[in-house]
Amino acid sequence: MLLWLIWDFSGDIFLLTLVAEGVMVFCLRKRVRRVVEGVERPGQDLALLSQVLARLERESFSAPRLVDLSRALGTVGLPASRQIAELDRLVVLLDSRRNLFFAPLAFLLLWEIQMAFAIEAWRRRSGPAVVRWLAVVGEMEALCSLAGYAYEHPDDPFPELGPPGPCFEGEGLGHPLLPDTSCVRNDVRLCQDLRVLVVSGSNMSGKSTLLRTVGTNAVLALAGAPVRARRLRLAPLAVGASILRRDSLQEGTSRFYAEITRLRRLVDLTAGPLPLLFLLDELLHGTNSHDRSIGGVAVIKDLVRRGAIGLLTTHDLALAHIAEVLAPRAENVHFEDSMEQGRLAFDYRLRPGIVRKSNALELMRSIGLRIQD
Repeated sequence: MLLWLIWDFSGDIFLLTLVAEGVMVFCLRKRVRRVVEGVERPGQDLALLSQVLARLERESFSAPRLVDLSRALGTVGLPASRQIAELDRLVVLLDSRRNLFFAPLAFLLLWEIQMAFAIEAWRRRSGPAVVRWLAVVGEMEALCSLAGYAYEHPDDPFPELGPPGPCFEGEGLGHPLLPDTSCVRNDVRLCQDLRVLVVSGSNMSGKSTLLRTVGTNAVLALAGAPVRARRLRLAPLAVGASILRRDSLQEGTSRFYAEITRLRRLVDLTAGPLPLLFLLDELLHGTNSHDRSIGGVAVIKDLVRRGAIGLLTTHDLALAHIAEVLAPRAENVHFEDSMEQGRLAFDYRLRPGIVRKSNALELMRSIGLRIQD
């Protein structure tokens, strides 16, 4: 093009060059599209990843695990942060083809193809190490999160890991996201002789929060972090929950179908190497009481037979007989509420036995609905 413009070469040569470029674009379009689509979306986070890697590379560690992670960032030639920064620069150059002023020149220079070849060259050189770098960054982030929690909660103890076998014994359990001033703690014990706690109670009394408290502390404990408890002893467990199930218009599934699908996955977890700790909120809430009673008993009996331990909550007091069916391996516990100066009050204390009253009518009246007994 320059020769044609400056020295008035034959326009035919220029046209032939454009034709040749068009043929090249057509022949390479699939390969180029595959490269471009592969980097455009993850390319949005490359600058941040480069900065995180640079921060880790500047740090010196003494703990053996951190030293090993730091060594995993080692490369031949440029450090990992510089190599990711180079890929980020190539992606930025690739994106410049969309600039309206540069687009005509980018077409003549085969800019997209050239950038695709440059990105492929980077992939051949540095690509095999990317998975290792991302694994290091991910584990470092997880460790920093756990360390941050430990630093902010110096009074939270580390758990005691017991021998293999289903066991979860927590004293003074609380939810880690609740401030100490408002966190009400409860004891939860599940082991070989007591496998299931059936938790009943009124609305907003603390049933779902108890499930989240047990599950969150179990995950923290198994990740090696402190726990929100006075004491927690547990064995290695697989944690599975069925909480906040929703129907799906796109998938054409009801809430009940979503729940039983989740229950199927929990049953499958019992085939793994670790005992299952299950947390079931409002078991089979999406069906009638007759089917809920029969299905609930069958599911819990099967989970217990497979060596699982766990908690289930329910508003349906008919499900409380699960504890009677599975006794002495199951017990009923409950939360209570009271009326104080015309308002519902909760103490969030876990008590033995079945709840004997409901607050649904009081709640309906409290927001202005006219409800008669």
